[in-house]
Amino acid sequence: MEKTLIIVESPAKAKTIEKYLGPDFEVRASMGHLIDLPKSRTAIDTEHDFTPEYITVRGKAKLLKELQSEAKKAGRVLLASDNDREGEAIAWHLSNAIAPKTNAQIQRISFNEITPQAIRNAVANPGTIDEAKVNAQKARRVLDRLVGYNLSPLLWKKVKNGLSAGRVQSVALRLICEREKEVEAFVPQEYWSLNVDCKVGKTAFTAQLVQWKGEKSNLKKEADVQAIIDAIKGLDGQVTNVRETEKTIRPKPPFTTSQLQQTAANRLGFTSKKTMQIAQMLYEGVNIGSSRIGLITYMRTDSVRIAKSAMDEAREWLGEHYPEDFPPQPIVYAVGGKAQDAHEAIRPTYTAYTPDSMKGYLSHDQFRLYSIIWERFVSSQMNNAKTKTVNIDIQAGEALFRVSGAKVIQKGFLKALKFLASTEDKDAFYPRLKLGEAVALIDFHKEQHWTQGPSRYTDASIVKTLEEKGIGRPSTYAPIISVLLDRYYVTRSTKQLAPTVLGRLINDMMVEYFFDVVNAEFTADMENKLDTVEEDKLQWSDMIRDFWFPFKKRIDEVSKTLESYKGSLDEPTGEFCEKCGKPLVKKLGRFGYFIACSGFPACHNAKSIPVGKCPKCGGNLVRRRTRGRGREFYGCLNYPKCEYLTYTKPKE
Repeated sequence: MEKTLIIVESPAKAKTIEKYLGPDFEVRASMGHLIDLPKSRTAIDTEHDFTPEYITVRGKAKLLKELQSEAKKAGRVLLASDNDREGEAIAWHLSNAIAPKTNAQIQRISFNEITPQAIRNAVANPGTIDEAKVNAQKARRVLDRLVGYNLSPLLWKKVKNGLSAGRVQSVALRLICEREKEVEAFVPQEYWSLNVDCKVGKTAFTAQLVQWKGEKSNLKKEADVQAIIDAIKGLDGQVTNVRETEKTIRPKPPFTTSQLQQTAANRLGFTSKKTMQIAQMLYEGVNIGSSRIGLITYMRTDSVRIAKSAMDEAREWLGEHYPEDFPPQPIVYAVGGKAQDAHEAIRPTYTAYTPDSMKGYLSHDQFRLYSIIWERFVSSQMNNAKTKTVNIDIQAGEALFRVSGAKVIQKGFLKALKFLASTEDKDAFYPRLKLGEAVALIDFHKEQHWTQGPSRYTDASIVKTLEEKGIGRPSTYAPIISVLLDRYYVTRSTKQLAPTVLGRLINDMMVEYFFDVVNAEFTADMENKLDTVEEDKLQWSDMIRDFWFPFKKRIDEVSKTLESYKGSLDEPTGEFCEKCGKPLVKKLGRFGYFIACSGFPACHNAKSIPVGKCPKCGGNLVRRRTRGRGREFYGCLNYPKCEYLTYTKPKE
């Protein structure tokens, strides 16, 4: 009997699926795209409907021939790449490459989770390739290629060799640069607060000034605070109001990609890239004893929809473990207007696989990410929580002080939270006081403050902003940040993203000369058009045509009129090259500033800029940067004789 060949994207996924199917199946991995646009040229025929020129990816020819050979021996070929635009394009290219080499029937299968039942169901119910989804991927690929391969040479010519510009990344860079301007322009304003230590019987507590002479307290300077203290010192307070309010807290829906990245950044300190890498591992399969299982569903989604079978399983588990804490009917969350709803929300494949039961099989970071995914899903099907907040007003002369506290009176879904628990879920102390009760004012505490300006973007906040503005899609949030870091347009320090000098220069140029490309509304509109192509309601080449010709006209104009910035970033150092005697200059390179000879290319003398002294050998510490991850560190210039390094910036 001829075997069935299944082609997936990754070896890890292949390894998991192989365990679910019998000897009549062979599972191979394509290792992502085997056929794509060449890197050496634009390869888009703009004169003939923007036809892309696809080639076999360099280094992948041997693998493609192996898959063609396996397909020739197979009775059936099932293309099982990811169920998104990129995956559909991979399946389409594979089908075109394999079809001439085999008589086997070629079909498409897709699944949202890698579990035995899901895989067997997919194999039993194959379909066909979604041409509209392929066209949407083709449109995005062609669009990004036309933008990048026309803007980048302009940057080489006018600014610096080796630079590049991308369509969506340029918009994100603009957001980061604009926020940086707000941070720099902010002028802190002084203000003061006034607290008072109080006592009623044996109960001691602290209250805060909220009103003075019937108006909200607005204390600009210390003299304002002291005047209030002088006016009420020696007086007793009296409880004038006790307000109790109950608040209902609803559980949040299961994670979408952006919500997972934001929560992992805020709760676990993960970068978006790290979150997606770990989620990929959990999705593709983890060894659980002698078996191997995908622990979560597909991690690139903008939907909060949950399959009925998963809902039923969760409610059955809740009935056993939290019988009083879930409603009689399942909770269904509304899918957002922009959501594609191609996949379910991110959830555990089996509710019974609790984080504690999986802990021994997962790495530390895998366990933490799996925990928040599991908790978010299970809690989404539980009852609301309720809190009671108490505000007590204490009048002293013309000053009104307030003390507040809260406690949880109905835990509901909070019972399922450990990693996702917040300070809002915990009881806060407040005194039990009665209306009219006298309060002794023991001691006053005045404190100076300064208003806080806007915060720089973090991975979490930039992803949130991109999602809100309709820029990018679940598969692109993490790569957007990574590309900006890799190009040294942006640096990350203490989780904050800040533009470099180079990033600002590129952004200023893009805003002035290519406003549409870096305009959030324009980019969001392009994303919507790509969605319309995927819905088979718009011809992909028409979309590209409407963009290309005005863009190309602008490229040609700017190329002729834009002044050159080359050399404008170089700063004289006042020192001279020890090799040829010409002046040394401070230059901005791909990975930051460095010292180089102005006689380049005749003289290649270059060195890093010292930022401190090595505590191990006394040599100079210089800033370095890892490739790929783009993480900065500080290492000894005497390496490899001295291997000292630190990720903490030394004092210069």
